[in-house]
Amino acid sequence: MPQESRSSKRIGVMFHRDLPPEELVPFAREIDASGADDIWVVEDLGWSGSIAAAATVLSATERIRVCIGIVPAPLRNPALLAMELATLARLHPGRLLVGIGHGVQEWMAQVGVKAASPLALLEETIVAVRGLLAGETVRMDGRAVHIDGVSLVHPPAVVPGIVAGVVKPKSLELSGRAADGTIIIEGRRPQDVREAWAHIERGRAAADQARAHELVAITHLYVDDDPARTQEVMRPYIDEFAEFLGVEKADVNVAAGTPESVAETVEAFWDAGATTVMFHPVGDDPVRSVKRALAALGR
Repeated sequence: MPQESRSSKRIGVMFHRDLPPEELVPFAREIDASGADDIWVVEDLGWSGSIAAAATVLSATERIRVCIGIVPAPLRNPALLAMELATLARLHPGRLLVGIGHGVQEWMAQVGVKAASPLALLEETIVAVRGLLAGETVRMDGRAVHIDGVSLVHPPAVVPGIVAGVVKPKSLELSGRAADGTIIIEGRRPQDVREAWAHIERGRAAADQARAHELVAITHLYVDDDPARTQEVMRPYIDEFAEFLGVEKADVNVAAGTPESVAETVEAFWDAGATTVMFHPVGDDPVRSVKRALAALGR
């Protein structure tokens, strides 16, 4: 793993997509005051829009970095996405991180935007959006993205980083080539983070990429001193991700249990090269779990 992967140990917290939007502001304010570094908003089909959510959180908080994880590339025209992000970045300089991904292919098909080549669309979207945010005039006649001489009138002074939410080896290499970071989904183990770095580094080397690369590892979070209750709360998430990842239930990694065991899980991710660990808190009182975990980590 590259040396810069050891230089930052951030904690992010996801606003669960199942929570109603009216709970976003009080949740964000509590997380802003908690000692966490980032708050993440999601964009899944049928739930809430990430740009509106990010704008709301940025306006309601003062310190915390607000991260989008993730925008599905097929749903967002790169020029329009860059315009939205530039507005947020100018109003809140240095407080925005943007995740872009392939999108869930079944969902993309439902709305008629399933890409012929998800890899090409994602890479070309990242390159185009990065160029526009950097103040460039973008001309691209790619396999999936076509832009003819577009530039932003108001590009941001502080260009937000773009991270790719990807899973498979070819996509991880793509992230290394084109993005400023990579998001590793829930259920993965620290050894999976090490393996992901190998693919990311292959992409970075192919593109002669010198800039730092942030690696964000997501983990379900539930803090409770009762093992039986912990097992009951975590069972559906472990079942879901065992099926999604195609692994045994015992190989699904979660940050659950006592504050000390959760802290050990987080430290293992950092030791494996994650620069940011993003909590996906579950259970009846997600903020309490976050606060107990942060206290165990000395935050």
